[in-house]
Amino acid sequence: MPRRIVLHAGFHKTGTSSVQATLRANRKTLMPACAIRLKGQMSELMSATRGYSTVGTPDALDKVRRRFDALLAGLPGMPRRTLLLSAEELSGHMPGRGDLTSYAAAPVLMYLFWERARDAFPATPFAMVFGLRDPADWQRSAWAEHVTSSSMTLSLAEFCDRYPHAPDLAGVVRDVTSRVPAPVHSFALEDAAARRLGPADAVLDHCDLPDALRATLTPQPVQNARLSDDTLAALLEANRTHRAPEARSAAKRAILEDAR
Repeated sequence: MPRRIVLHAGFHKTGTSSVQATLRANRKTLMPACAIRLKGQMSELMSATRGYSTVGTPDALDKVRRRFDALLAGLPGMPRRTLLLSAEELSGHMPGRGDLTSYAAAPVLMYLFWERARDAFPATPFAMVFGLRDPADWQRSAWAEHVTSSSMTLSLAEFCDRYPHAPDLAGVVRDVTSRVPAPVHSFALEDAAARRLGPADAVLDHCDLPDALRATLTPQPVQNARLSDDTLAALLEANRTHRAPEARSAAKRAILEDAR
């Protein structure tokens, strides 16, 4: 059984990629004190959480339960180590996908994770950590991600009008806190970015690691740096112009290559 369990469950566009890059690069150093599970090791669970956030049915939630139970059942013994799960999709899809307007699924998912972890490991402390971000900055970053990685044709203003509740990340954390009887922590990306390991430090704060071990961890470059306005405008135009997926993808690859 783990010494403690910490879920870093998002949100998207709050430094999660930077956190995970730091954890990945320092996995061997952290191994004596912390067992890490990232998205690649939880792909089936991530598929289920994304599905639940989209459809919200009991069957979809039961699929999440079964896959989380399987993850816990497959853990090795680790009585001296913290189990850290880090994946923004533990909270479901990022809002802005069709009719998905918010992280409303997150409180339900967090309660399920707490409940199943408690049943599997009754004596193990459990906590959650979320990154927050200025709402306007989050909206722009989320819109830019959708423009880059999907066929979104909405302008930033249209995106903000269509998904007005999406950037209320603090409200989601309040909902999680009111639902789940376990510690729920949050940090502002704007504050965490100045720390030695960036937002990874704000997550590791809750993993009960020795100070001497943390001092040996290696910082990593910021991930997913912001694209320029001109590049985003070109990507948006490609989404609006090319109806065929192959042509659209090729045009966008060329734009991103030119932007490097």
